[in-house]
Order: sequence, then C-alpha cells, then structure tokens
Amino acid sequence: MILTAHERLVGRQPGGRRAILRFTHLSGLDLSRRDLSGVDLSASVLEGCKLQGSKLDGANLFGCDLRRADMRGASLVDADMRGVVLRGATLSSVNLTRADLRPAVVTAPGASRNRAGEDQLKPADADEADFGGAVLNDAQFSDVSAISADFTDAALRGVTLQGATLRGAKFTGAILVNADFTNADLDRADFDGAVLMNVTLTGAKTVATKMGGCLTDPTRETIERSRAIQAALVEHDRWCRTDGREGTPAIIDGEDLRPLADALTGLKLTAISARRACLVGLKLAGAELQGAKLDGADLRAADLSGADLRGVRLRGANLSKAVLRDAKLGPLKLRDRDAPADLTETRARYVNALGADFTAAILDDADLRGADFTGAATDGASLQNVVVNQVIWGTSPKAAQA
Repeated sequence: MILTAHERLVGRQPGGRRAILRFTHLSGLDLSRRDLSGVDLSASVLEGCKLQGSKLDGANLFGCDLRRADMRGASLVDADMRGVVLRGATLSSVNLTRADLRPAVVTAPGASRNRAGEDQLKPADADEADFGGAVLNDAQFSDVSAISADFTDAALRGVTLQGATLRGAKFTGAILVNADFTNADLDRADFDGAVLMNVTLTGAKTVATKMGGCLTDPTRETIERSRAIQAALVEHDRWCRTDGREGTPAIIDGEDLRPLADALTGLKLTAISARRACLVGLKLAGAELQGAKLDGADLRAADLSGADLRGVRLRGANLSKAVLRDAKLGPLKLRDRDAPADLTETRARYVNALGADFTAAILDDADLRGADFTGAATDGASLQNVVVNQVIWGTSPKAAQA
C-alpha cells in the first residue's frame, strides 16, 4: 500500500504519498519494475531483494544493505548510495549515472554530536558485485571497496574512483573516458581490451594489473592524419550526392576516426569502406551508411540512433554499448537482389536497439548479451548460435532461424 501510494505520487495521481521506509527490513521482497523514484529507504535492509527494471532515480539509499540483490536493468540516476552494501549484488545493465557511492558519515551509537572525533566514515561495499554493461557515467565511487567486482563492458565516463579498492576487479572491454583512479588499488585488476582515454592513474597501485590490447588516446600522428581522412570523407559525400559524377569514394580501412568527433554529422557515407576502422564513441546519429563495409570495425559506444544501415556489412565488428535506437538494418534493395544487413559474429553486448529494424538481418554467431531489443523488428532474421543471455526482447523475436 505504501509503495502503491508512492507510485501514485510519482505519476501525479490523486492519493499519492512519498514512501519513507527508513530502517525497514525488506529482505527477499520482489519490487521488480516498480517506480520508486525519490523513495527514502535509508539504512534499510533489502538483502536478496528483486529490483529488476525498477526505477530508483533520486532515491535515498544511504547506508542500505543490498547484498545479493538482483538489480538488473534498474535505473538509479542521481541516487544517494553513500555507504551502501552491494556485496555480491547483480547490477548488470543498471544505470548509475551521477549516483553517489562515497563513504557515509555515521555517528557511533550513544555518541554526542557535540563531541568531535565520534563521526566515522563507512565506505560503500561492492565486493564481488556484477556491474556488467552498467552505466556509471559521472558517478562518485571514491573510496568504494569493489574487490573482484565485474565491470565488463561497462561505461565509466567521468567516473571518480579515487582511493577505491579494486583488487582483482575486471574491466575487460569497459569504456573509461576521463576516469579518475588517483590512489586506487588496482592490483591484479584486468583492463584487457578496455578503452582508456584521459584516465588518471596518479598514485594508483598497479601490481600485476593487466592492460593488454587497450585502446588509448589518439597519437599526434593520428590526429594529424585525421585531416586528410576528413577531406576524403567530404569527397565521398560529394560522390554520393552527385550519383558518382563528382567526388571519389573513400576507402578508410583500418583508420582511426576518433579525432573527427562529430565532424561526420550530416555526411552521406553510403557504400563507404571502413573495415577494421576505429569509430569508438563517434556521433553518427541519422547517418546514411547504406551498404557500408564495416567488417571488423570498432564501434563501441557509437551513437547510430536513427542511422540508415540497410545492407550494411558488420561481420566481426564490435558494437558493445552502441546506440542503435530506431536504426534501419533491414535489406537494401539493389537492381537484381535484396542485400541483407550482415552482422555475423558481431559483438553487440549491451547495445541499445530499441525500435530498430533487423528485418531479414543475419545475426548468426553474434554476442547479444544484455542487449535491449524492445520494440525491434526481427522478422525473417537469422539468429543461429546467438548468445542471448539477459537479452531484453520486449516481444518474442520472429526469426526464420532461431
């Protein structure tokens, strides 16, 4: 009754009242898919609770015990989580944008607030927690203990991890841009294949830390070369707009396009060849990439929302954490045939594909772990040997071969 009244308040319906459940024992309850935005659960016990897909934006979770809770796909934007216990919790695909997990200031029982030195700092505990594919952009994780935590494929732009204990933590494939690890303990942490751009490691402990295959900041040579690449793309755009009468088709296989940032916005890149190219984090919303050859390209965290990708070739490409919302990946009509979009062996973990069109697309042997296909069209798509752990379909996929 309390939570229902709270949801009426959030929904601006009559009879609503904010839920204040401080110091409350709620262990084991199923609160999945509830709208608990702004709820006050400070110092409550929610051990083993189910909070899958729940909305806890702006919630007060100060000092909460959420150990072993299932919070997959939950939204905790701007949540106060100081001193929270997340030991062994499942937080894959959770949104922790701007969440505050700094130490909580607590006063010892029976102590007087007028006496100095009695306040204590209680760090947040996320040991062995699973943050796979989570969004932690601009979150505050200073001094958190996350020993052996899993941040695989997570987005950590602007995250603060100063003084954090991250021994044995796993950051494989994670996107770390403007992240601060000052004085953090990263002994035996694994960053293999991660994106590490403008990352601060001053004073960090890095004994036996793995950093193989990391994508780091573009070199000066790469930045200088990007000018020639941009000029080639402008010529390609002219070639597209004049039906080949002017300009020249661009071949930028293996090139690093990151220095171009949003310079590609508005360009027609139909049939471009960018095999094994690096397009990490690029803004390509609404781009015209029909028939583009992007086999083996790195498109992690790229924004391809609304892009026209009909007939695209993305065999073996990395699309983890990319945004494909409302993108068109159906067949491209040619003179003599229809060319389907080919995403064979594509790594598309935690991709946002809401409302995208995958009609007749080939997704054989693709890794779609944690992807959100809500409202996506998959009629006639081939999905043989696909990894579908934690995939959100929204509706049942209609595939020719499933």
